[in-house]
Amino acid sequence: MCGIAGWVDWERDLTQERTTIETMTDTLVPRGPDAGGVWLSPQATLGHRRLAVIDLAGGVQPMRAARHGQQPCVLTFSGEIYNFRELRAELRQLGHDFRTSSDTEVLLHCYLEWGEKCVPKLNGMFAFGIWDPNRTGRAFCSYVIGWA
Repeated sequence: MCGIAGWVDWERDLTQERTTIETMTDTLVPRGPDAGGVWLSPQATLGHRRLAVIDLAGGVQPMRAARHGQQPCVLTFSGEIYNFRELRAELRQLGHDFRTSSDTEVLLHCYLEWGEKCVPKLNGMFAFGIWDPNRTGRAFCSYVIGWA
């Protein structure tokens, strides 16, 4: 199981909070001993600690991707999407390209294609947070979901 962390603040510049998000993710090392990463923007930070299971080299997080000339969305994810191969095939038919073999990248592209409506398509056990600078209104989506 991986560990994820995030912080959204509309009042301060979170690009100055690298030490804070790194400290947050450092507490998650027992959940994700294989790798770690952080991502910062002025309004949001995401952190990740990884227990590598699927695509050991390609599932590095936080992961970024964009579609149709939009700004990139950023994902931090813990868990496993059991039907990621089927979703990848469906997304490829819809014009998505993939750089990795990870379920993380499939989840991110699911969000890019279907937004929050991607969640019922997912079969697995997982939690994730997405920073989407393209959304109007609520710009941060967070889900803690388990499907079996």
